Amino acid sequence: MIESLIRSALKQRLIVAVVAAILMLFGLDAARKLSVDAFPDVTNIQVQIATEAPGRSPEEVERFATAPLEVAMTGLPGLEEMRSLNKPGLSLITLVFNDKTDVYFARQLVMERLLEVGSRLPEGITPVLGPVATGLGEVYQYTLEHPDDGNRELSEQELMQRRIVQDWVARPLLRSIPGVAEINSQGGFAKQYQVLVNPDKLRHYGLSIQDVYQAVGRNNANAGGGVLPHYAEQYLIRGIGLIRNIDDIGMIVLRERDGVPVYLRDLASIEIGYETRQGAVIKNGVTEAVGGVVIMIASGNAKEVVSRIKARVDEINQKGMLPDGLKIAAYYDRSELVDAALWTVTKVLLEGVLLVVVVLFLFLGDVRSSVIVVATLILTPLLTFVAMNQLGISANLMSLGGLAIAIGLMVDGSVVVVENAYLQLGNRAGSGESALRIILRAVVEVATPVIFGVGIIILVFLPLMTLQGMEGKMFAPLAYTIAIALGISLVLSLTLTPVLSTYLLKPPAHGGDHDTRLIAIMKARYLKLLHWALANERKTVAMALCAFVFALGLLPFLGTAFIPEMKEGSIVPGINRVANIALDESIKMEKEAMRLVMEVPGVKSAVSGVGRGESPADPQGSNESTPIVSLKPRSEWPDGWTQDTIAEKIREKLKVLPGVQVVMAQPISDRVDEMVTGVRSDIAVKVFGDDLEQLRKVAGDVAKIAQTLQGAQDLRIERTSGQQYLSIEIDRQAVARLGLNVADINDLIETAVGGKVATEIFEGERRFPSVIRLPENFRNNIDAISNLLITSPNAAQVRLVDLARIQLQEGPAQISREQGKRRIVVGVNVKDRDLGSFVAELQQKVEQQIKMPDGYYLEWGGQFQNMERALGHLTIIVPITVAAIFFLLFLLFNSLRYATLIITVLPFASIGGVIGLFLTGEYLSVPASVGFIALWGIAVLNGVVLVSYIRSLRDEGRSVREAIVEGATLRFRPVMMTATVAMLGLIPFLVSNGPGSEVQRPLAIVVIGGLISSTLLTLVMLPAIYRWFDEERIEA
Repeated sequence: MIESLIRSALKQRLIVAVVAAILMLFGLDAARKLSVDAFPDVTNIQVQIATEAPGRSPEEVERFATAPLEVAMTGLPGLEEMRSLNKPGLSLITLVFNDKTDVYFARQLVMERLLEVGSRLPEGITPVLGPVATGLGEVYQYTLEHPDDGNRELSEQELMQRRIVQDWVARPLLRSIPGVAEINSQGGFAKQYQVLVNPDKLRHYGLSIQDVYQAVGRNNANAGGGVLPHYAEQYLIRGIGLIRNIDDIGMIVLRERDGVPVYLRDLASIEIGYETRQGAVIKNGVTEAVGGVVIMIASGNAKEVVSRIKARVDEINQKGMLPDGLKIAAYYDRSELVDAALWTVTKVLLEGVLLVVVVLFLFLGDVRSSVIVVATLILTPLLTFVAMNQLGISANLMSLGGLAIAIGLMVDGSVVVVENAYLQLGNRAGSGESALRIILRAVVEVATPVIFGVGIIILVFLPLMTLQGMEGKMFAPLAYTIAIALGISLVLSLTLTPVLSTYLLKPPAHGGDHDTRLIAIMKARYLKLLHWALANERKTVAMALCAFVFALGLLPFLGTAFIPEMKEGSIVPGINRVANIALDESIKMEKEAMRLVMEVPGVKSAVSGVGRGESPADPQGSNESTPIVSLKPRSEWPDGWTQDTIAEKIREKLKVLPGVQVVMAQPISDRVDEMVTGVRSDIAVKVFGDDLEQLRKVAGDVAKIAQTLQGAQDLRIERTSGQQYLSIEIDRQAVARLGLNVADINDLIETAVGGKVATEIFEGERRFPSVIRLPENFRNNIDAISNLLITSPNAAQVRLVDLARIQLQEGPAQISREQGKRRIVVGVNVKDRDLGSFVAELQQKVEQQIKMPDGYYLEWGGQFQNMERALGHLTIIVPITVAAIFFLLFLLFNSLRYATLIITVLPFASIGGVIGLFLTGEYLSVPASVGFIALWGIAVLNGVVLVSYIRSLRDEGRSVREAIVEGATLRFRPVMMTATVAMLGLIPFLVSNGPGSEVQRPLAIVVIGGLISSTLLTLVMLPAIYRWFDEERIEA
């Protein structure tokens, strides 16, 4: 079958060449259309339910909103995890579904349950679904600026005007862009019409604040009176009573007194103010600002969406679509990272191709054969892009990294085919046989080992496709692209390569032996080594075993990690303050913090979001902030500085701030960690239980132990306590004596103190709330609130303090839950040490020193959880892979002996990889494991090429020694070429320092180190031990 494929390709040479040219055009088109992002999207399938419950404490939010919603959501098909966060006035539930669930189907299921439970929730509590976005969703962040802003501080009035522009002009313009899920407005002051009722005047006129609330609500409406027919026409009847301005509000009549109307303006001052703020944006430590975060829809194409956003922003700025000369200015733009990451990989790809071409020329000494191999090298990636588009694999660091790894492997098939064709053409130059027939025979001769060799490499990568969770999403694209690229290159090496060989290859001028000078020098030294090894078989094996034992001895010294951190070029120094800090104080501290950050060399801008934006799915409290520090180009950094240096300097600068926790992170990894595991740390120790006080005590004990360990950094305990409450506990007997209800007191607290929205006032399409409350001096301290008067049905007036016990208390600042149980998280980042050993030490110490109360237990999460799962999965999958390789080898040679002979290469191939990791100080991480898998594939391919040739010489009747020496001599060049090409294809990864190179480096180190040891062993040890495995072919 293989022979007939090659024969038909050679018969229809022109057609094959034309089809290849057409496919190349398709490939170029596919490359243009690829979905592009910096990173594969590793976020799990999740739906968020956000519920705002203004003015309620975390415990009330948990009781009235979260608990009933959690009960309603249990048992949803595909639901794997449920966590929730309860903060003052906000409940945020995250439902994580398995990866087979379609996100829109999951949202549909959740929506149906919400409809069921919605009617049972208290009035004013309405759950909504968060945007259809993932951890990689925040692709573009901006502020609104005026060309004259400079470094001055903006006034409240300016911030309010900009917030109106953001909410009613900028947001709708940007939200209509395809691929945008949501715009989260941040900062500024949200405009509000305020009716500030004077309680003394209320008493004078005998009115209550509830009367005012109802009057404002009832005096702002239009009505429709149907249709009035009039002769041949008809008129629509409209009653117009909408409030248009402040004067209209003042003209509202509350009651009539002695024939004189009492207007609202007689007992209240009406003014334009702003809503109670939940958050702010600080720019460069100088001023507050107004801005927005553009959130991309799940599975969107980041590069395309950002380029659409930028095009729209340019249009808005050039056409002056925003009023008052305002412009949109970006401070975080994902496309910069995407471009940088893609350039890292593209550069590596191009350098790899270049090095491969040079190697081919040096080894073959023939430009024509190099050109044939390069044709495969160009066409394979392009056709891979076509397949990636069809399968929906995006071009990112991992998938293109897969291609870069495959650069060296792609040409293996073609190298072996061209090399053999060249050799046969030289050997049969004078025989008079046609070149076509010689090439056909040469290709058929090596076709089977090539198919099995490349098949084994593809097989080796299949296990990676079975990885689950975060690492599955990370490395599956890499495995798929390698498998696709190798599959395509195999087909090309058996069709296009022979066809091009007939057109381009000429028999070497100097007969059969066509070693270039480089090969001749290397071969002479190699043959000496080979003869020594054959003469000293036991010594050779003993030396190889010693090297293997040495590598095994190094294993315990290799640390374990999950995935090396990718440097994104932006830093997020998250700042946490005490729970009960006022927003204004938080803003003051943040300004100081950003001013300090701006002093660090290499920092371009520092824009910080304090508290939350207006999206309910944004749970950040007013004591938290996530600044985005954008860095200048590397050329402007001080000499020898890296992103880590800058992060360290920022950390040092922020040490002067009192009572804050600073945790260094990066924009994407920060969001992804939080969305995938619910925690923003490498290691998360989750303490589960019921009583918050007890939970806090256990968490404190765990934190004390963690702090003593070497490598612990950024330790933080979830801040659950420290929130001060002014509690007004109603005395039921006192209320009953006056004929009042609890609801009357609650209405007074809600309206007079908190401010209650009575209606909305329209300004064209824009609408703003109108709020009833008391002037500030009647509600800005405990005494004023205690002296609020409430009127009973029989017109008696009583102070609030006489009807309730008013006192200050401390309570929870937030309550976290997971799987329906309360929990506290202790988060630790690990620096200059591997994760695995740190956790092992921490677990051991916690077990020895902490006795858990009944009903309380610990779970270990964060990055560590991912690492455990990934390494656990690999320990099952790797042996299965080795067994599958063995089975394939058995099929190829139909002999257990030969299969065992080649499998012995695997452990020895790993020696170089282990030593490489040890010398460079890299950890045994998931990318390093992928490197070992790739390495085994290449090592087996070389073993197959060598052993199958020696075996065919044995079949021709040569003695064992003759067959070994001749086989090793003739196959020296293809083995050296495949190994060198694979190695050099990866060398650019070692020296690359762009974003994303950190993830690929351990992989490259393992493959390069391993190839050095495995090539040596394939060429020296395999021939030395071949004699022990040789078997006579049984004639049928």
